[in-house]
Amino acid sequence: MGSEYGTRSCRGSCMWWRDPMPGSSVDSLVADLYQLGLRTGDTVMVHASLKAIGPVEGGADGVVRALDAAVGPGGTCLMVLGAEDPWAWVNDRPETERPALLADAEPFDAQTTPAQEDVGVLAEVFRKTPGTLVSNHPEGRFGARGRLAASLVTNVPWDDYFGPGSPLDRFTAAQGRVLRLGADLDTVTLLHFAEYLAEVPNKRRVRRYRRIAATHGPAIRSVDCLDDNQGIVDWPGEDYFAVILREFLATGRASRGRVGGAQSELIEAGELLTVAVRWMETHLMASSHDAGSS
Repeated sequence: MGSEYGTRSCRGSCMWWRDPMPGSSVDSLVADLYQLGLRTGDTVMVHASLKAIGPVEGGADGVVRALDAAVGPGGTCLMVLGAEDPWAWVNDRPETERPALLADAEPFDAQTTPAQEDVGVLAEVFRKTPGTLVSNHPEGRFGARGRLAASLVTNVPWDDYFGPGSPLDRFTAAQGRVLRLGADLDTVTLLHFAEYLAEVPNKRRVRRYRRIAATHGPAIRSVDCLDDNQGIVDWPGEDYFAVILREFLATGRASRGRVGGAQSELIEAGELLTVAVRWMETHLMASSHDAGSS
């Protein structure tokens, strides 16, 4: 299932994009977002393929401006950022070897480490736009802009960073909506929260090590969490995030339309979460039992 951000968390927005010629204006994107069903004051989590949206006046900065304008000063935009990590390979090595292997790694710094490349250029532009707040976590870093930004991304859990108390939990509690702008089907970070809520036995867990910037100098810390890279259980075939979203969209419960050139969806987070938990408890149970008995 690939890297935890470039695939199951953020797939579909994995396009490093150059602004070729002015295309859609900021105002036209705002109009498209309103036509899709977005409302002033909404809290939205954005997954976007800039290639799918097409040329925009101002490039990726124009897309951020359009999102800000659409939700207005009373609204909030949230994006998963991840963190660039050339040393991710260390976590494939035996655990006892990892601290020594990370001794020369560039430490993660919440304010300066670039977003993970696989997440896409929009996430990095969003991160660097003045006014964006970011969570201090090397594995589950989010950026947020707007009224609820601080409440979404400050004082986040260290372990199980997609679970209870996480930005995903807080986003759902705030009656957030998932905004997908041309993103691939398996690009729904919210479904990681469903993995924590679903009552599935023998969920796979992992421990990762990262070198981070700390008050008294760089430090190496471990992070324990469900496996958001390979999945909480073995699952044959297509990524189950994509299967869940496809089945949800088939129910007609999402608002669908076009934003710029991108086929887009606007989804109530609470509704999707309920469906996803039920699906996981029904379909992942057999895989989990097989793993537990092997």
